[in-house]
Amino acid sequence: MNSLEIRTGGEPRLTAPKESARVRERELLRVAGQLTGADAAAAAQAARLEVLKWAAQQVGDQLPEAATEGRSFEHLRGGRTCIAAGFTDDHRALWALRVDRPDANVAQRTWTTEVVVGHAPGGASALFSLRLLASSPETTLQVEPAVPGLVRQIATTCGLHQSGSRLDATPWIIQSEDAAHELVAALLSPVRTVPYLVCSVAERETQPGINSQMLAKVTLGIARVVVVPAAYTWVLTQHLGKPLSVFNGAVRAYMPGFSYDANPYAHRLFFIDPQPSEERAKSTLTALRWLAANESIRRLHLGADVLAFSAVREASLDVERELLKQTGSADTEQLRAAQAQIDALKDDLRRSVETQQWLSDEHTSIEEHAQSLEQQLRGAQFRIQQLLDQIKARGDEPDAGIQLPESWDAFADWCDEVLGGRVALSGRARRETKSAGFDDPQTAARCLLWLANEYRDSRINGASGDLRKPVDEGIHNERCGADSFEFGWGTRKVSVEWHLKNGGNTRDPRRCLRIYYFWDEESQMVVIATMPAHIRTGAT
Repeated sequence: MNSLEIRTGGEPRLTAPKESARVRERELLRVAGQLTGADAAAAAQAARLEVLKWAAQQVGDQLPEAATEGRSFEHLRGGRTCIAAGFTDDHRALWALRVDRPDANVAQRTWTTEVVVGHAPGGASALFSLRLLASSPETTLQVEPAVPGLVRQIATTCGLHQSGSRLDATPWIIQSEDAAHELVAALLSPVRTVPYLVCSVAERETQPGINSQMLAKVTLGIARVVVVPAAYTWVLTQHLGKPLSVFNGAVRAYMPGFSYDANPYAHRLFFIDPQPSEERAKSTLTALRWLAANESIRRLHLGADVLAFSAVREASLDVERELLKQTGSADTEQLRAAQAQIDALKDDLRRSVETQQWLSDEHTSIEEHAQSLEQQLRGAQFRIQQLLDQIKARGDEPDAGIQLPESWDAFADWCDEVLGGRVALSGRARRETKSAGFDDPQTAARCLLWLANEYRDSRINGASGDLRKPVDEGIHNERCGADSFEFGWGTRKVSVEWHLKNGGNTRDPRRCLRIYYFWDEESQMVVIATMPAHIRTGAT
């Protein structure tokens, strides 16, 4: 709304409100799940009654009779509003409710909770979704996201599932080696839809360094909290390797889409002392809560996975107006319905403008942050190369005195520790080294050292990579020829055209060494696609 300003000359003019006074509506999190029960209509009815109980507590008043009958209503009391809308047609039955309430401690901050319950005639299960939003003039919203208690209420009384698993507001505590293997399978599952917040327990400790019980409650429906005692963290390290594992009291957020060749930095690791300070533990909890909340917004699409209250209300008003036309209702009734829809659209437009402004501000902030991180990464890469050059300028070799791995079990970890930033194992290669048949892992390690040094230096200095030459005794760098293949790396497909190979045509896994690799210009690293065996292609 514009304000009137008096200039020095006495002439008034309209001015826009000051930036600090502009209220923005920001979405904090989304939850979606399936209600338990073979009878979808009955499950939806039970959930709707629980939502109304919760809403009555939020507004501190008894709701109108229309609420229990499932009809649309609007209830205002002391700055708190509760609005519901619902309809049924040939394809679906939807009911939505929105509650607005002021923050108890911060002036001008308002919390909005939107809930939608629905089912399709003859559908397998009823659906439940929730959105939590906050309206505030604050530039930075100083809050700790928490899933509203309504979700726990629905999960407890009605039952709520995601991807076939029932939601539970308690952590999953790993109590056996089999359970640890089950956790690894869950982390790698391509159908997993929520982050797994895995809290490891340090040696000689009985509990993780953060309050996992509280974390499980406030992230119910947007993350799953797992506690892994020290006795079982080795299972994760064995399968995933140290860079992607979590142990010694640390906490890791495994995001959906996690795989063996995932970027460790995309699945944040939080180091926590066995006896962390209260401030440190709180800071970690806050970061994990924001991470889960932001992922829920990114993952659940509005209009598909989660419905907005405004969409259901608009559809409900359309149904009501159409019904009035078909039944030949009086013009005054049709005019009333049209006016109600106009008022609703104005309210939706106002909220949409606030949301659009918030998204624009967030985009600008994220873009600036991304540019800063990119500059830091380039600076770090330059500094690493500078240090390597300084070592060589002194007549030393960067890897002089490096101890080679004595077994394939230690090979992947050795690569991560010694060759980090120069050579990377793909997830496929990492898995293959765990069960490699080649009987000389140290020869393979020397090959990777050649790639990390001589080959990488040539690529950084502008060479094409066409280095047909001996690498080690009996080992050459050559083109794959007919054995070239396409390989998925991140979101790209790359062509693998070179490999290191030992002499002879033997296919005996114990004596045959093949290291297929490619150069990743973006990261300035050599990526090992597959090793140490000969691959099968259309040519072989």
